[in-house]
Amino acid sequence: MSSGFLAAKKQLPNLGVGLGLRRELAAETFAHRDQIDWLELVPENYMDLGGRIRERLDMALEKFPLVTHGVNLSIGSTDPLSVDYLDSISRLLNKIDAPWWSDHLCFTSIENSYLHDLLPLPLSSEALKHVVKRVKVAQETVQRPLLLENISYYMQMPGSQMDEVDFLAEVLEKADCGLLLDVNNVYVNSVNHNFDPYAYIDRLPLARTVQIHVAGHGYGDELLIDTHGAAVIEPVFELLEYVLKRTEVKAVMLERDQNYPTFSEILSELAQIRAIVERVQPALLPALLSK
Repeated sequence: MSSGFLAAKKQLPNLGVGLGLRRELAAETFAHRDQIDWLELVPENYMDLGGRIRERLDMALEKFPLVTHGVNLSIGSTDPLSVDYLDSISRLLNKIDAPWWSDHLCFTSIENSYLHDLLPLPLSSEALKHVVKRVKVAQETVQRPLLLENISYYMQMPGSQMDEVDFLAEVLEKADCGLLLDVNNVYVNSVNHNFDPYAYIDRLPLARTVQIHVAGHGYGDELLIDTHGAAVIEPVFELLEYVLKRTEVKAVMLERDQNYPTFSEILSELAQIRAIVERVQPALLPALLSK
């Protein structure tokens, strides 16, 4: 089946190795432009705001290519898609000229009340049709390629009829959108739900992968917890390399959202990611040529 998204992906820029724009790390991030290719920001923190927040955004835009990774699209909710949200994020995307935007394959609201969590969907044919319809509307409204991220989850929702990976793959194909593949989430879920992470990756339509997230996780009493607050472990780096050997992507990013180490440690992890990219998919790093 032909895909408008796959054709559009070929025209997207290769951004390289990036980092999330976080207030606590902003000054050091801006000071290390030579070791960071691009930044990802949480759009809800910047939409239609001024003052110091807008100043931080303007400074980031001067120094780096930017993309957004949202948390409030709530693509799987039964609430109507928020027209105000789509309008606001469109204005932000236009300001920063983002090549794509992303959010999570989940729901975050019920009866227009935000739950401040990324909740898994019932993996049913009904939910699949519902999500596909909403993805098409969101992508058409915003007029930029939309990526959905595989989330970490800690329970199977009632009413599920499919494996999570098959549900994700069907959404991507039928909605004709892209994948933001979080390899740490794949690893965390594989341990918590006892499946082979490499077999999971092999079942995805990997050609739809535009961006990859790499992160660390924590350890609960019985489960791994996706915290973005610890160092990346070797099995996650190995999953990154496995994906890069199998498909071309446009960007790889290190996520660190809490329990911040020294910035030198963050730069060291970025260097580990860059070394993998340079070895396996060096065409991902054209930004290096202009530095």
